[in-house]
Amino acid sequence: MTDKGDVLHTEICDLLGIKYPVIQAGMGYLARAELVSAVSNAGGLGVVGATFLPPDEVRQMIREVKDRTDKPYAVNIAFAQVPKSDDTKVREYTDEVREILDVIFEEEVPILSAALGNPAQAVDQAHSMGMKVIANVGNVRNAVRVAEGGVDIVVAQGHEAGGHTGKITSMVLLPLVVDAIEAPVLAAGGIADGRGLVAALALGASGVWMGTRFATTKEAFAHINYKNKIVEVNEEATIITRCYTGKTLRTIKNRFTEEWEGRESEILPFPQQIMKVGKDLFFSSRAEGNTEIGSTSAGQISGMIKKIKGAGEVVEDIMAEAREVLGKLRPK
Repeated sequence: MTDKGDVLHTEICDLLGIKYPVIQAGMGYLARAELVSAVSNAGGLGVVGATFLPPDEVRQMIREVKDRTDKPYAVNIAFAQVPKSDDTKVREYTDEVREILDVIFEEEVPILSAALGNPAQAVDQAHSMGMKVIANVGNVRNAVRVAEGGVDIVVAQGHEAGGHTGKITSMVLLPLVVDAIEAPVLAAGGIADGRGLVAALALGASGVWMGTRFATTKEAFAHINYKNKIVEVNEEATIITRCYTGKTLRTIKNRFTEEWEGRESEILPFPQQIMKVGKDLFFSSRAEGNTEIGSTSAGQISGMIKKIKGAGEVVEDIMAEAREVLGKLRPK
């Protein structure tokens, strides 16, 4: 562990048992054992992206992570809910969510992470097993809600972020969330280097949750076309759309998103829309390199990413850059 007198050794480091306050986002399809273990072994926290994957595959990935690292890691899922059959005013997790939760508990995963939705119904069981729980939010209202539900850490994700994201920018959202809750906060959206880490800490965060930068690493489970597309585009290349999943999602503009322009009334709520579109189509950019049809989820920070690197190198670069920035801020 780093020296606790070090400003870059934050509350998150102690809470999660990690060396650096750098957490790799649990990106669906992309974040598998090779990436997760590489980040954790480098001193950050790797997070398995389990959303939309079958339980058996999630179990296999968890076991692969255990084989590759003895460091902490997390598993990230979307807590989709549907009305309870005997009481439409009460919502409960879908069967798919419950099946994945069963796997997570059976495999004794150290950290449970919610990509979407409120994990409150799972918090007590997680805590009884010694697990920490992280929840991702896009506004203050939901930050307060998940904090009241007992989560240990809240990710405040700004509008700039790739994948499912909200309407409030990181610079505004982060300090508001920090002021609204007592739980430690991670910053997400618009962060790709050490400057972003220092800025997040200055705004009250205890660390950073990064997706797009880790999506363009050698270990990310994605077709090279997907990674190259992110490296090639500038900060204006992405769009917010509900056409893939039914929730607002930032992805690089392509032919498929253009086809849905003006047809927003046809879009179903999550998760029905992704069932309508088809998971194979949604993941086709990642799986087959079809960036004109599949979702190339990426943040506006894509414009800063110029090279595909190893995940461990990314972690080390972030920390070195952060120390360089802090050195420049100190009076001579």
